[in-house]
Amino acid sequence: MNIDYSAEELQFQQEVRNWFKKNLPEHLKKKTLRGEMLTRDEIVSWQKILGSAGYLAISWPVEHGGPRWTATQRYIFDEERAAAGAPVGFSMGLIMLGPVLMAFGTPEQKAKYLPKILSAEDWWCQGYSEPGAGSDLASLKTQAVSDGDHYVVNGTKIWTTYGHYANRCFCLVRTDNQCKAQAGISFLLIDMDTPGIEIKPIVSIDGEHHLNQVFFDNVRVPKTNLVGQEGQGWTIAKYLLTHERTTIAGVADSKLNMANIKRAAAENFANGKALIEDEQYSMDIAQAEINLMALEFTNFRTLADTAAGRAPGPESSLLKIKGTETQQELSELKVKLAGYYAFPWHTEGYVGPEEFSHATQTYNFLRASTIYGGSTEVQKNVVAKMLLGLK
Repeated sequence: MNIDYSAEELQFQQEVRNWFKKNLPEHLKKKTLRGEMLTRDEIVSWQKILGSAGYLAISWPVEHGGPRWTATQRYIFDEERAAAGAPVGFSMGLIMLGPVLMAFGTPEQKAKYLPKILSAEDWWCQGYSEPGAGSDLASLKTQAVSDGDHYVVNGTKIWTTYGHYANRCFCLVRTDNQCKAQAGISFLLIDMDTPGIEIKPIVSIDGEHHLNQVFFDNVRVPKTNLVGQEGQGWTIAKYLLTHERTTIAGVADSKLNMANIKRAAAENFANGKALIEDEQYSMDIAQAEINLMALEFTNFRTLADTAAGRAPGPESSLLKIKGTETQQELSELKVKLAGYYAFPWHTEGYVGPEEFSHATQTYNFLRASTIYGGSTEVQKNVVAKMLLGLK
């Protein structure tokens, strides 16, 4: 594994760095660095800026509108994006559904949906988890019953991120109750304005509304919206989650957070000395940085496999485990660094240092990072089974 960039890759890195300096709106940079939620319009406008430069669907093949980039170039781009303080484009359509449609969708589905993902015209949400079926996704109960040219869908989904913004949903439904649980699941595309859909907000412990519960009451979905074959949903879901878990690791953003923590620790004082000189705090920073370096090298190994033409496998579970644990570790360091400035969080009229204004909010939000996308406990089972051969 060679971790040194070539001359061409270094030139590419500089081009990307210069582009972010010229094109990243200052208000988006400030909100991103503070850890503040972006509005729907801000996310869409940023995606359109990226799309105009060909920088949106960086992991897509060129025939579907992606750049002809190597895995290393994609990694460099993400590092430069994070270092610039640029937000991540909302990923449901780009990172999750797009690759699924390319692998399993019909020509008609690709022609209809992929261009609208690129143009930010469609906003997709994910209908996977249910009350009682989160990490144990195979126990989902939402039913899709055949009725002529349609399925009639009844049930509920929960923790649906930005479901109140979305105009479309990719959804796991049960089409067969007479077989093994995994074999009876199918993958449907559902228009969110279809009669019978109700969305109820969930305000999470960070005080924000980005989660929802979605109810389906006799919702009629055309059978042309089935992706793959009936009963293939579990296979498609695993394929999608592999892409999601690799992305969730968030190495580039954690590197930026680490740099900001070290800078703030050098600039903030207690008892007459910089916090970076406090023995315990400096040890905590050192341990977090060691963990982050180990995560980055694990990511490099996955990158090397991808560059060699091998698809992400169970190693993505390792990235998901350590990536989300590192995110939580860094958020805790930020709260410790903020001290009493961490108390007045999510309030109007905050008067402390701007860099700490959302420290507690981010800490609270990331309590869920080791749960969403497949809990740490489940990922450890995947690693034990697929990498270590345990049963």
